[in-house]
Amino acid sequence: MVIHPKIRGFICTNAHPIGCAENVRQQIAYIKKQAPVTNGPKRVLVIGSSTGYGLASRIAAAYGSGAKTLGVCFEKEPTERKTGTAGWYNTAAFHNFAKTDGLYCHTINGDAFSDEIKAQTIAQIKEDLGQIDLVIYSLASPKRKDPETGEVYSSTLKPVGGSYTTKTYDTDKDSVHEISLDPANDDEIAQTIKVMGGQDWERWIDQLHAAGVLAQDCQTTAYTYIGKKLTWPIYGHATIGRAKEDLDRAAANLRSSYSDVNLSAWVSSLKALVTQASSAIPVMPLYISLIYGVMKEEGTHEGCIEQIYRLFTEGLYTDSPRLDEANRLRMDGLETNEATQAKIEALWNQVTQENFHELADYKGYHSEFLRLFGFGIEGVDYDADVEPQVSW
Repeated sequence: MVIHPKIRGFICTNAHPIGCAENVRQQIAYIKKQAPVTNGPKRVLVIGSSTGYGLASRIAAAYGSGAKTLGVCFEKEPTERKTGTAGWYNTAAFHNFAKTDGLYCHTINGDAFSDEIKAQTIAQIKEDLGQIDLVIYSLASPKRKDPETGEVYSSTLKPVGGSYTTKTYDTDKDSVHEISLDPANDDEIAQTIKVMGGQDWERWIDQLHAAGVLAQDCQTTAYTYIGKKLTWPIYGHATIGRAKEDLDRAAANLRSSYSDVNLSAWVSSLKALVTQASSAIPVMPLYISLIYGVMKEEGTHEGCIEQIYRLFTEGLYTDSPRLDEANRLRMDGLETNEATQAKIEALWNQVTQENFHELADYKGYHSEFLRLFGFGIEGVDYDADVEPQVSW
């Protein structure tokens, strides 16, 4: 099968197995060039392990600390006629590289919100690892089925307290235009918290602890994005923001609830990047295109793997982590500092349809978007016939 990208809206509906493998290989190569993670994790569970920050976390743990990694993801397997998801191919590639390098890895494919997958994961930990010393929570999903009631909750991307009008960029139409978002009602806020808040993170830790598979001095972290003034109306002062507040609540609860294993629980605030999740959020394609340009000029631009390596070495595994007033690990300072934000805000006020491609780094944005699905990667022959059916 010859595989070229099929883009619909803010997603790519196919993926390239060779390109995804090369993307994984490059991230592994980056970690191999860095200093080892001092006193890093040795047995790691990554919930949401197949793309973006979750995949980078698995790579950083395995290749930066020699950790055995157990991943949980929900990805679609390829068939003779259709490619698998990018996360499927990423996971297959990681398994291949890890096994070649003598590193233990295992992946469970299924709905991480379900108690069935939690039980399956616990059984695998008991069989292969005994206990785990790091739990990464990196799920991004528009829906969640409550395992107790069976009710399905849906998240909403809306402001809270009033309508909001701002600029955005439509990647389909190559158009900078204004967008108006109506405020969320109470039910939409509550459902977004159910999907994107801290309840499932807490449920994972509770069941792992009850099963006796959390090691002494175990750490856990959930990933978030906080942003600054330009993104607050769609993040901080919005349904997502309410869910992020619930993550902070969950972290505090986790820190106080498992003193017998001395559990450390953190929300980690990371930089805005092109991910399958961020591509769907109004404002973000325009904002990210602008910050990419500014941060590349400043020499401070980082991708997922660079951010996560610093999270391990400057956050999770250091005696002096960068914590804010809410006890979050802050790895986003290169983006959110006042000087960089002032440059971005100045560009935001200037940008129009006519000057967008001059002021913004949309080329970089689009390149990163394609990379998510294994496309546009140097050295990969996209006109070659490839086998889509890859297993792990």
